[in-house]
Amino acid sequence: MSTEDAVIDLDTPRDESVGPTGSRGRRTARPWLVAGLVAAFAAGTVLGGWGVDRSREARARQERDATVTLVAIPAGVDSGGVNSGGRARIEGSLAVVNAGPSPITLRSVRAESPTVLIQDLGRTRLIRPGGTGWIGVVALFQCGDAVGPEPLSMRFSVQTADGQVREARYPVALVGSVWLDRLSGMCEPR
Repeated sequence: MSTEDAVIDLDTPRDESVGPTGSRGRRTARPWLVAGLVAAFAAGTVLGGWGVDRSREARARQERDATVTLVAIPAGVDSGGVNSGGRARIEGSLAVVNAGPSPITLRSVRAESPTVLIQDLGRTRLIRPGGTGWIGVVALFQCGDAVGPEPLSMRFSVQTADGQVREARYPVALVGSVWLDRLSGMCEPR
């Protein structure tokens, strides 16, 4: 074997006429292909992270818009009277505070017990977060029957910021309210 055959110069292209060298020829990746793959991976990572972040924000916004938190108290008396059957009718207002994080539209109010019936006058009211809305209601009480000391569970039909109609409940204390003050004067025998 001559010394020329034993030395391989890597800077010169291989002469194909010499024949195979015993191992298969390797192809090296072109630099632009590697750069393209790295760029695609980086873009995918950035877009994936952005998409996950947006998904979390949307989920949090959806949960926030679906939240209903109310506080309600009897707020005023407009008029009242007693019918011949011994039922007292009070038209008044109910103060409803939106303690939730999003605006709500109060659609209806109703409460019922054996001695009391309360329902709204059919008007809707938009209440901003932290705001108070006064809702006109009619309260019917049976004269002679005592109103229990426990709060009356009121049902509120509410349209939330996400457009869904939900039901919320809140216990409203009637004892010590302006409604019972008026009722005591109305139901006294004359």
